[in-house]
Amino acid sequence: MASFAYKGRESNGVLVDGTIEANDAATAAKMLMTRKITPVDITALSSKSIKKQESSDIGFLVPQVSIDDLVIFARQMYSLTKAGIPIIRAIAGLANTNSKRMGHALNDVIDQLERGRNLSSAFAQHPKIFTQLFVSVVHVGENTGRLDDAFMQLAEYLKREQETRKQIKAATRYPMFVVFALVAALIVMNIFVIPVFAGMFEKFDAELPGMTLFLIGMSNFFVTKWWVLIILSIVCFFITSHYLNTKQGRYKWDRFQLQVPLVGTIIERSLLGRFARSFSMMLRAGVPLTTALNLVSDAVSNTYMSTAIIKMRERIEKGENLSRVALASGLFTPLVMQMINVGEETGRVDELLKEVAEFYEREVEYDLQSLTSKIEPILIAIVAGMVLVLALGIFTPMWDMMSVVQGK
Repeated sequence: MASFAYKGRESNGVLVDGTIEANDAATAAKMLMTRKITPVDITALSSKSIKKQESSDIGFLVPQVSIDDLVIFARQMYSLTKAGIPIIRAIAGLANTNSKRMGHALNDVIDQLERGRNLSSAFAQHPKIFTQLFVSVVHVGENTGRLDDAFMQLAEYLKREQETRKQIKAATRYPMFVVFALVAALIVMNIFVIPVFAGMFEKFDAELPGMTLFLIGMSNFFVTKWWVLIILSIVCFFITSHYLNTKQGRYKWDRFQLQVPLVGTIIERSLLGRFARSFSMMLRAGVPLTTALNLVSDAVSNTYMSTAIIKMRERIEKGENLSRVALASGLFTPLVMQMINVGEETGRVDELLKEVAEFYEREVEYDLQSLTSKIEPILIAIVAGMVLVLALGIFTPMWDMMSVVQGK
């Protein structure tokens, strides 16, 4: 199948261009007409020109598809499919988006649909944009004839995920700003402030206390050996990155995150809320229990928790029920376990898991709102410690010098 570059006009007269795959130019023209595009020019592309065009279309600096783009896409697909608009026509209308990567992916999805693939398989060709969970829900929606419901569930799930991320960013904005200000202040003191006082102390030939000698030594090292700090930072960065890319390193790091004071419980509840919501959505969509657990283990984005979920799936495959394996995992609170037990007894596991997700999400929202007030005393103590070090290291010898001068 050959590739063709085309120029055409949409029904509203707007000039558009792009590439399309077809057996010949006539077939390409027919495919464009189905998209409501009147072809103006169709030119066959060689393999070299195709690679050059793809690299120029999607460059390294082109932004990745954000969760906002996916939320909008899922909501629009829900509205279009519910209205009975054909899939190809619906996606063709959504391909003209501000996200260049999303538009490129949707155009490729259209080409695959025209070649006979189903929608979920076409989405699966772009795993960096459409996750396995997204593809699985769409696949179930296709098979059950409830594609509009599938997109609505995905829109709700992605919207909640989006809100959680915004809450985390809002809660960490103030601490990150304070940390950045402290680092900037430390750099300014070592480069500009401490050297001035060091020169003054040297002129008076004063006997300096240990704290002052420490500050002067740190400043000298910072000014004269800055390249050592850069090299050490780069080496530590690459060693840490390499370790975290290993299976054992990623597992230990993800487990450590859940044990960090103040934020560990927030991260854990956030992940459990994501697990419960995605698991509920998969069950409601009709995905088998073991398959749903396998997909949800990827959705939590935490190797430690993912391993626990995989063990739950393995025990269910051996014949145990959901409530027993959930209890054995040690991930859930007694309140959540009661809800899972009731859901299993009444056959409403998906509904009760949705309640579990909302429970965890409310807890995370409350914790995030109080996170700043908990971190603020720690930051104040760090600032006070820096001021104390400066007072002991700089002002103490100045007072000693003044007392000597007055004594004379």
